[in-house]
Amino acid sequence: MSEISPIRGKTITGLVWSFIDLFASQGIQFIVLMILARLLAPEFFGLIGMVVVFIAISNSLIDSGLTQALIREKDTSQADYSTVFFFNLFISVLLTMILYSIAPTIGHFFGNDQLSMILRVLSFTLIINSLGIIQRVMLTKKINFKTQTKINLASTICAGMVASVFAFLGFGVWSLVAQTITMQTMQTFLLWISNKWVPSLVFSMASFKRLFSFAYKLLISSLLDTAYNNVFSLIIGKLYSAGQLGFYTNANKLKDVITNSVTSAIQRVTYPVLSSIQDDENHLQSAFRKIIRTTAFIMFPMMMGLIAIADTLIPILLGPAWTESIVFFQLLCVIGMIYPIHAINLNILQVKGRSDLFLKLEIIKKVLITVLIAISLIFSLGILGLIGAAIISSYVSLLINAFYSAKEIDYSSRQQLKDMALFFLLASVMGISVYFLGTILALNLFIKLVIQILFGMLIYIALSWGLKNQEFKFVLEILVQLSKKTKKNIIKAHSA
Repeated sequence: MSEISPIRGKTITGLVWSFIDLFASQGIQFIVLMILARLLAPEFFGLIGMVVVFIAISNSLIDSGLTQALIREKDTSQADYSTVFFFNLFISVLLTMILYSIAPTIGHFFGNDQLSMILRVLSFTLIINSLGIIQRVMLTKKINFKTQTKINLASTICAGMVASVFAFLGFGVWSLVAQTITMQTMQTFLLWISNKWVPSLVFSMASFKRLFSFAYKLLISSLLDTAYNNVFSLIIGKLYSAGQLGFYTNANKLKDVITNSVTSAIQRVTYPVLSSIQDDENHLQSAFRKIIRTTAFIMFPMMMGLIAIADTLIPILLGPAWTESIVFFQLLCVIGMIYPIHAINLNILQVKGRSDLFLKLEIIKKVLITVLIAISLIFSLGILGLIGAAIISSYVSLLINAFYSAKEIDYSSRQQLKDMALFFLLASVMGISVYFLGTILALNLFIKLVIQILFGMLIYIALSWGLKNQEFKFVLEILVQLSKKTKKNIIKAHSA
């Protein structure tokens, strides 16, 4: 019992700082997106959407699954860190040169010569990002998310200011390019300032082989996942207009603000924690089940609520010119609802060292989505058909992930689905109630939105309280810790 309490405390503290990062950084990104959506045309966001897939795939190659291997290692040496650092740097330089060379070909593929220069400029962010990867790994292994939160917050504010000024001055799509470059540069610079680590001039082949034997399967999985996560941008950019891709891109971006952030906040805390107790089967199973239930308790009402208020939310956030993206956003939220559950199930495979199974599942799921995309294209179902294919694939993939993670831990897929069912039911009741309330309210959009949100929160809290839900108590504990941290920081700021 004496070992469990410190881990629980560390987990709660990590979650508190991760959610501070979520609400602060993502709140700022919301504000920046609101500003840029009013200053820039949808096609500018579409242009960035066309090239981001190449940057995302390149970043997966740079990481190569080695960061997960380092985090999983219980005893990591200076040689291990230095080896991965120099490997990442070498691959980033190589990929930057490749992207710079093929940029005109990519521009020609999409029929837009401006893409060539955009991709060439953005390719340099690969080198910038690679320089900070080890610093972030070391902070993550220490479960030090307080420092990462401050870095992300400062970088987000600075990048948002730069992008807004550029957009106001009429730089168009280059405002979004400037935002990305500023963000990556600030993050890397602050990571080096905050984490006093310098690589040794050493490259250990033994370290590389040991780490890569686990990481290479994660690399292939990551490449498949990244490519398929961005394949819709490629298809929409090629078959439809940049404006249509812009509607899809910002709808997806709004969804990602919640799903990716919550997933990151939970995953980056729970992975090192679960790794530290990987040999204690009973404790591992108990912790995993708690994480699944708590994640469902948080995510399901968030996504259901966003679906219910989308008609009100999108015009307020992005402006009336973006109403065409509402249906995209609602359908994407159906996928986002279970996105963190996917990640947590796959975490168990990594914790257990089953990167081989991780890769096998990724291949199976990608074959499934390929078939569904092909059906959508053959029958000309349009962008909505593509998103529908993604929804079907996502929910079938969850069943696959849960089935195989159950083989590694005493927590069956049936039990997992049963644990999540209650939260899905509560969230559905809340979402339907909020939606119908919105249909009868004839008020100013902002007032209507506030009423819908408060009404939804009241219903979900009342239902959770009435059922004496343990996850509700756990989240309250996190919120109390969050309140204490915030109060302490305010007192520090005033005394300074």
